[in-house]
Amino acid sequence: MLTPNGLARATLRFRPSTFAGTFIALAMAAMVVSACGILLETGIRATVPPTRYAAAPVVAAADQRAPYGHGDDADSEPLPDRARLDADLVEKAASAPGARTAVADVTFPVGGPHGTHFTAHNWNSTAFTGEKLTAGHAPAPGEVVLTNGTSGTHGAHGAHGTHATVGSDITLTTPDGPRTYRVSGTTAATSDTLWLADSDAVRVSGHPDRVDAIAVLPKQGVSTATLKSQVAQALGAHAKIHTGDDRGTVEDPLLAEAKETLIGIGGSFGGVATMVAVFTAAGTVALAVGQRAREFALLRAIGTTPRQVRRTIATETLLVAPLAGALGCLPGVALARWWFGQLQDRGAVPDAVRFSVSWIPLVSAAGAVLLTALLSGYIAAHRSSRIKPGQALGEASVERLRPGWIRTPLGVAAAAGGFVCAGLSASLNGEDAANAALGVVFLFMLAVALLGPFVARACAGLIGLPLRGAGAPAALAAANSRTNARRLASAITPIVLAMAFSSVLIFMQTSTDHVTAAQQRDGILADHMVTADPGLTPDAVRQAARTPEVTAAVGLLKTSVLVPASGSLEQATAQGVTGSVRDLTAVQDLDLKHGRLSLKKGEIAVDANLADTTHVKVGDRLHLRLPDGTKAAPVVVATYGRGMGLSQITMARGDLATHVSSAFATELWTKGGTEQALKAYGTVLDRGDYTTAQSLDRELNAWANGVMAGVLGGFAAVAAVNTLVMTVLDRRRELGTLRLIGSTRRQVLRMIRWEALMVALAGIALGTGIALATLVPMMKGLTGQGPYIPPLVYGTFAGAIVVLGVTAATLPARAALRRETLEQ
Repeated sequence: MLTPNGLARATLRFRPSTFAGTFIALAMAAMVVSACGILLETGIRATVPPTRYAAAPVVAAADQRAPYGHGDDADSEPLPDRARLDADLVEKAASAPGARTAVADVTFPVGGPHGTHFTAHNWNSTAFTGEKLTAGHAPAPGEVVLTNGTSGTHGAHGAHGTHATVGSDITLTTPDGPRTYRVSGTTAATSDTLWLADSDAVRVSGHPDRVDAIAVLPKQGVSTATLKSQVAQALGAHAKIHTGDDRGTVEDPLLAEAKETLIGIGGSFGGVATMVAVFTAAGTVALAVGQRAREFALLRAIGTTPRQVRRTIATETLLVAPLAGALGCLPGVALARWWFGQLQDRGAVPDAVRFSVSWIPLVSAAGAVLLTALLSGYIAAHRSSRIKPGQALGEASVERLRPGWIRTPLGVAAAAGGFVCAGLSASLNGEDAANAALGVVFLFMLAVALLGPFVARACAGLIGLPLRGAGAPAALAAANSRTNARRLASAITPIVLAMAFSSVLIFMQTSTDHVTAAQQRDGILADHMVTADPGLTPDAVRQAARTPEVTAAVGLLKTSVLVPASGSLEQATAQGVTGSVRDLTAVQDLDLKHGRLSLKKGEIAVDANLADTTHVKVGDRLHLRLPDGTKAAPVVVATYGRGMGLSQITMARGDLATHVSSAFATELWTKGGTEQALKAYGTVLDRGDYTTAQSLDRELNAWANGVMAGVLGGFAAVAAVNTLVMTVLDRRRELGTLRLIGSTRRQVLRMIRWEALMVALAGIALGTGIALATLVPMMKGLTGQGPYIPPLVYGTFAGAIVVLGVTAATLPARAALRRETLEQ
């Protein structure tokens, strides 16, 4: 008698198709899990080498996250804009025993003559950046230092044609208004940069008495670690201390968002993808083991012990799973690298961030695959290895369809939980609805997997009814599907996965885009929108209002704020308005619901859905965080209905201007006027161009959802094809018997096609039902409307599944019949 190891090797030799299907499923699972793990690790390790602060070993900056919650539940949310430090902390940092000096760093945009723009710094920051004067002297109050290329020294025209020379005057548009400065000197820097005296820089930056960061330089012999500890003690909880590559996070605020993106993809989506991958791979392994129930029964009949059967399965798994996991990690690395590169190309990740690959995600993926294969194989063969040999032979010949004492109650509980979560999601708003709805997919998918045979038999009964009168092949397909419910369930489950997850991810995006486009179409009344870099001049609105044919003009400062929602903080879009309420209503129809619009200090108008999410109404105070994290509690004076298309919060620009990096208004909206007359203020867009530009801003989210849908849907589709091929190849004896009793080759193939069509339709129907159960309450909470499902997109999904299913079943059936014919 063969040993368990010998049985495993013999099975691998004589049943290559079964092991090939298992290998593909495990390799695909390893690919998805490793790719998500690599992105998660890259997000955790992501750093940007310091450039501006390279010569400053210790940098103090404000915490760029807003905390919420208490105790063990405390968490934080990234701020929409840069938080800054009080200027008086510079002296405290300098008082650290090991500090030679502490230098404030102030950076802000300014406008120059002829539409030029510059980045302004305080002159003392050159102590750690290293710029040196090439002519003139350091700026005193009322003076500015320019770069050689900008100043036009020696009479040369500057890079922007400013004609400024040392000793001449230059007018700059600062966030505090236009100012005229005397050019005191020049530097050799090549960028569009200028320097002001420290007192001037702090005063006109738009953030009076606040600085971006504090660079601390050590005394001779003081180590970075010692200085860090001393500065931390001197500043206390007022600042975070950065050293090493961590200083790059102070320079590049995009790094924090990039880390959130990568960790979100690798962690949140990675968790979903891992569950789907492991779940699908487990189903394939269980199918492969279940197809061999007759073999296990025969082994039991000739005296093989249960332990030997289980050892054989474990040995088979060890022959396949480690190799599948290792090889699957190779395309996983390629997928992660492509994904990371695409995020960099789209500006979501700074170019300086490096792609990180270590052994941790690769070993974790291979280990997860091995563990999944072992557990799935053991569970699938548990009953066959324990029952009496005679009973095993009887059950192997006829499919057993009786409730399992573990699977059935768990499946019923999962289905009940899905309905409860769907009802809960329908009663919530905003992100709460989205978070609750995510559980709906998992619970219903778990129910389909656990109750698979019963669900499959029900689907076969319903779909098989019209097939009974469609000829002998169709009737036989219906009978086969009802009799072999477990086989049908193993093929349906991955199709349900592909349809459900792809539909939720894609149609969530189409639904929000549809509502946003509709609100923009109905809410934008302006004839022209003007944008400028770095922003509009402070008097642009007043001057535009005097332009011929312009009947209304308002300036908009677009940004985001943080609002409380169910114990957490969520970002909400905000617009700070320069102008009157009358002019605002002339260019925007916000669809006022309650109250009255006001642009007074300390008063705001809020989107109605956001008001429901934050549980405020007209007359209440909304406790929010401004873009730089400053706490505020303005009074809600109105609610409106077009927040998704316009902005979720509307308030006076003055309440926002000192809490953003650039206090300039970013857009100018006018009613009336001509493009030619408005060109003096910036780039002029009409309604169509503006909505297109807004759509481009949402492209990253749409692309990310599309990639996620492609990864999950593609994996599930491959798993479905793999399962169908395994199922058909395992039926060679059945197909040969049909040929022996007189069925023609064409009739057998038609039966296979009908069965594949039933599997595809059942998977599409169940997947669509799960997607709708998720999308309907989610969209009701997010947009107040039902989901928008483009018929062409949905038809493409369904058509692709049908084509894949029929093709995956027909091709191996043709091969099996051809082989049968040759053997005859």
